[in-house]
Amino acid sequence: MKTNVMSFGKNILALFLLAAFSAAHAGEAEIRQSLQSKFPNIGKLEHVVKTPYAGLYEVVVGEQLLYTDEQGLYLFDGNIIEVKSRTDLSEQRRHQLFAIEFDKLPLELAVKKVKGNGSRKLAFFTDPNCGYCKKLEKELAKINDVTLYMFMYPIFPGSEEIVRNVRCAKDPVKAWDDLMQKGIAPAVIACKVPTDKVIALGRKLKVNGTPNLIFADGTQVPGYLPAEELEKHLKQAGKK
Repeated sequence: MKTNVMSFGKNILALFLLAAFSAAHAGEAEIRQSLQSKFPNIGKLEHVVKTPYAGLYEVVVGEQLLYTDEQGLYLFDGNIIEVKSRTDLSEQRRHQLFAIEFDKLPLELAVKKVKGNGSRKLAFFTDPNCGYCKKLEKELAKINDVTLYMFMYPIFPGSEEIVRNVRCAKDPVKAWDDLMQKGIAPAVIACKVPTDKVIALGRKLKVNGTPNLIFADGTQVPGYLPAEELEKHLKQAGKK
């Protein structure tokens, strides 16, 4: 009798879970339909998924993360901040949703720097007149066993000429290190450099500022990170 009761209980639980699962997906389908009917020009809804907070659903349209309520009556464009930890949950999700395929980056456009055994990989967009880029270089000096791909992305006034001088130097890596870590400007040299292609790549990837980091797992981190955080991301990227 006890076995039958336990079996009955398991069956009820299974049915409950199935119903809950179906209801969740039905809700997502209804929200998708509601949004498309109310916003016919919204474009392709990549996905509609319930979030674990505030009863909100995340909606991906193209490369934009939006939120909606349970009825799909309202659209919210903004960031969700967890108050206790001050964590930007939306920014975390964007990094996951819009991760870049590292192996498909045109790394030939970057200046390559190998440190130690070079086993780990990190690409980043940088500008010689960017203060936080210089801070990043000081932190990168503390990191070993990594291959760095530096996309020189001149978005500050006067940066394009400096980038050209660095890239045209006999040893671009040394010229860059001297500039960013010691303040020694490179000699003026003229040669053909792929700056236009780097700028086009940055725009395609929606790089709006420097530094902008891209780890081997495709995670993007806009902004400067201290050495400890760089190590965490490099280790995490190496697990995938």
